[in-house]
Amino acid sequence: MLLKKIKEPKDIKKLSFSQLKELSSEIRKVIIDTVEQNGGHLASNLGVVELTLAVHYVFNAPEDKIVWDVGHQCYTHKLITGRFEKFNTIRKYGGISGFIAPWESIYDTFAVGHAGTSLSSALGIAKARDLKGEKYKVIAIIGDGALTSGMAWEALNQIGFLKTDLIVILNDNEHSISLNIGALAIYLAKLRNHPLFRLFKQTTQNLLKSSSFGKFLLDLSLKVERGIKSFLIAKPIFEDLGFKYFGPFDGHDIPLLISALNSVKRNFNTPVLIHVLTKKGSGHNEAEACPPKYHSISAKSERLSKRLTYTEVFGRTLVELAKKDNRIVGITAAMPEGTGLIYFAKEFPDRFFDVGIAEEHAVTFAAGLAISGFKPVVAIYSTFLQRAFDQIIHDVCLQKLPVVFVLDRAGIVSDDGPTHQGIYDFSYLRIIPNMVIMAPKDEMELKSMLYTAVNYNGPIAIRFPKGSGYGVDINKPYEKLNIGKGEILREGRDILFCAIGSMVYPALKTAEILSEKGINPTVVNMRFLKPLDYILLDDLIKSHSILITFEENIITGGLFTAISEWLHKNDLSIKLLPFALPEKFLEQGNAEFLKEIYNLTPPKISKILEEILLPKLEVYEGKN
Repeated sequence: MLLKKIKEPKDIKKLSFSQLKELSSEIRKVIIDTVEQNGGHLASNLGVVELTLAVHYVFNAPEDKIVWDVGHQCYTHKLITGRFEKFNTIRKYGGISGFIAPWESIYDTFAVGHAGTSLSSALGIAKARDLKGEKYKVIAIIGDGALTSGMAWEALNQIGFLKTDLIVILNDNEHSISLNIGALAIYLAKLRNHPLFRLFKQTTQNLLKSSSFGKFLLDLSLKVERGIKSFLIAKPIFEDLGFKYFGPFDGHDIPLLISALNSVKRNFNTPVLIHVLTKKGSGHNEAEACPPKYHSISAKSERLSKRLTYTEVFGRTLVELAKKDNRIVGITAAMPEGTGLIYFAKEFPDRFFDVGIAEEHAVTFAAGLAISGFKPVVAIYSTFLQRAFDQIIHDVCLQKLPVVFVLDRAGIVSDDGPTHQGIYDFSYLRIIPNMVIMAPKDEMELKSMLYTAVNYNGPIAIRFPKGSGYGVDINKPYEKLNIGKGEILREGRDILFCAIGSMVYPALKTAEILSEKGINPTVVNMRFLKPLDYILLDDLIKSHSILITFEENIITGGLFTAISEWLHKNDLSIKLLPFALPEKFLEQGNAEFLKEIYNLTPPKISKILEEILLPKLEVYEGKN
């Protein structure tokens, strides 16, 4: 097996083109077998196998800096940079990351989790090189999906202005997670399919692959292509921005890619953009046929649940509501399948908007719709909504606009690691004036919260976890909830459990365990983080001596903080104990395993509480 012999990138430079093709096949098999078992990003990684090999064949990492934009396209990169032996641990607790991670390898230049960052970081690295008087190459690899990010265009604007020696490889597979749409997608399609571009592309590719003509002809062929195309065809927009543009090239043709990259490396010290065409899911029939479905798959152990996911319940409920209210519109940032808005898109195509990887634009676009009388529902993963923080504050909440934010993947997210954990949204949303925040305990409550949200005249957010719900009956009529009102789920004495969202059922289970020891807590489903149910809390703390909070969010800024602030502000005295996540970037691992580590499972919580409360049990038993 060739792959076993590759310990570092320079080892692939010893291989012939036929051996590189053989290595590509081996890599695909390893990726498919591992992802089928561990879960992970499949289609996206299968599309960049040859491109990754060509880049490492031509450039000299880690001296040359390779900056990935889409961090989850790095599996081939990891396999040939000394991590083959550990590849079976990818995305597992204590294993290698499924993303680019500089703390893991000197070959990982810049940490990547959210798309759209490569051009800005690569420009920073390139300018640092220039200021130090160093000579290495900087290569940024960005997908056409990530190019929909506003941040990417901000960087393109400065790169072209500064004329910095920087190579940008545009990996064009017509997808982000789903099929790309929008004006940029149409523009790139024109570049791909223009008949003269196709003619010159084939001519250039044939010359580049004819290595017997020598380096001079390889370099000349690119220059001839640029000259003829500039004479007969309108310049690509990248040329107007200050880049030398080459392509499109077949991204699965290793000899061609190596020749083209070598020629660019030798001849240019100004911004260059190389347009490469790849096929997402290449080498896997099902993934090629349906890239969105195979963009990321769950671990084998997690694909067994038959219960509806929160995402599915949200998507189907929104369709029900939209049938009765034509003011409801759906907005997502390149994730119609992932957010559940695919149901809405199929039912109401004219009222559905996929803005691409542009969360900031999504939020302000929603604000424009809201101020014009519509009810925008913005469905974005918790981790990605962080990117639109300023727009939420200034464009929505300042004007008290009725935008519904639906935060999928809130709380701990299995296996993706620190860049994708949705554990900060309680904290960053709670500080914003006019914002209402709620979290459902189960699927049925999610339906009621969505109904409440689309009928609320102001900014409102719902957050829920990734994965299946509890299997509760969701066929009951949903109800409009009273804003800021919680519910008592279990009557007890002395000890008060205040839980929210995904921690409500664990709090109930903890109460059951403790009741067997003679400790009988009251359990409250807070429902709303903001506004808190101060009336209910004020009433309950009079008859309880300890208040314990439960939340799947970092401890800073969430439920524990909110109740602490309220107690202090009103000079109220009660012992307060939190069960929350620490203020840190959580490592990767299965969600349930991480909850066990961080004491958020009923057995762990009850054990801790037993040790605290049992010595005082006789005191509690003596009270009325």
